[in-house]
Amino acid sequence: MARLFGTDGVRGVANKDITAELALDLSVAAAHVLAEVGAFNGHRPVAVVGRDPRASGEFLAAATTAGLASAGVDVRDAGVLPTPAIAYLVAEQDADLGAMLSASHNPMPDNGIKFFARGGHKLADDLEDRIEERLRADRERPTGGAVGRITPLVDGADRYVAHLLSVLPHRLDGLHVVVDAAHGAASEVAPRAFREAGARVTLIGGEPDGLNINDGYGSTHLDHLKQTVVEVGADLGIALDGDADRCLAVDAAGREVDGDQIMAILALAMKEQGVLRGDTLVATVMSNLGMIQALGSAGIKVLQTAVGDRYVLEGMKDGGYSLGGEQSGHVVMLDHGTTGDGTLTGLMLASRVAATGRTLTDLAAIMTHFPQVLVNVKDVDKSALEANAAVADAVRAAEGELGESGRVLLRKSGTEPVVRVMVEAADGEQARALADRLVGVVKAELSL
Repeated sequence: MARLFGTDGVRGVANKDITAELALDLSVAAAHVLAEVGAFNGHRPVAVVGRDPRASGEFLAAATTAGLASAGVDVRDAGVLPTPAIAYLVAEQDADLGAMLSASHNPMPDNGIKFFARGGHKLADDLEDRIEERLRADRERPTGGAVGRITPLVDGADRYVAHLLSVLPHRLDGLHVVVDAAHGAASEVAPRAFREAGARVTLIGGEPDGLNINDGYGSTHLDHLKQTVVEVGADLGIALDGDADRCLAVDAAGREVDGDQIMAILALAMKEQGVLRGDTLVATVMSNLGMIQALGSAGIKVLQTAVGDRYVLEGMKDGGYSLGGEQSGHVVMLDHGTTGDGTLTGLMLASRVAATGRTLTDLAAIMTHFPQVLVNVKDVDKSALEANAAVADAVRAAEGELGESGRVLLRKSGTEPVVRVMVEAADGEQARALADRLVGVVKAELSL
């Protein structure tokens, strides 16, 4: 059977894959597993629970809260807040665990549940496996005063916004920022944080009704943001996703500023401030070569990991680094949070604009994007990729042609019978030609 937990919790179609029964059972199992490994240390455990505004989140959060309380956990219900806010509140409230109901940037019919350990950190794989094993297992049930109590955490948004403002290196007075909240979890806290930081804010995608999350707005749909920034004459725009753990940006001319550009800007700022530990940025193998070269010229190393924020976090923790992220806009600043935080990323980006007096266009020009061609080769035996000599020879030949002016990456999908072929080159036509050649070899050698 496939593992229930993915790279970011359990996710699927709400009320089909992610049911109230599953949310309750997962929560009970999580409480018992954490108790078994000593996470509660003999004291009465406390959890923080939050959700994004999807309609299904209402019954899933109720089931999660009920499951935790039935296992003897006191629950502080934070309501609708971003994923990074729940992670922060788990640490700030000295809670033993947290739960977030969200499917991030996925469409409204989906939902999911992810758990946080003490300190707001994602659960380790082995703990998730143990939770999965314990689903629907017989267990002792507390009674009387030993059952958990449920209380609202009414000032969770206040605490989170105060935290964001406390770590901002420079106020945003004089800036006009368009915030696209994706009709998601940050619809209230993100514009509030920008306004309290001094910015003039135009809000779009900030009217969640339970059904419209990520629908035409947010980091996966930038057209409205680009148009609005130009129409209102704003200095920049910030696009979040449904649970606000990622951020993309738009400059005053309506041009996209992606995660690689954002990370480059923040890395340079943090190096200048002396807080970029090891003068190193942690990014995935999908980050653009242009970013790597630009930061290298500035004396900043780029440590590359497998694709996925989980691997970025592992690389950061292993090396003690302070900044990492993905091209998609999932940026982690470990000095200020334990997970990607789109609102914090946007604030830091705007703060850099305000502090330097330079436009976002100018700051983003630190790097030049190399043309990047990505092709998904379907219906192939991905398990044979590493051992195939003909494919390896083709990759070496392509790398020889590119030299220092490009790179080749072949990797297998984690969920589909697909091999992903990526070629970067200074010349777009060369990148396309080499990618087409490699795709041909992969199909010839690995077709099912």
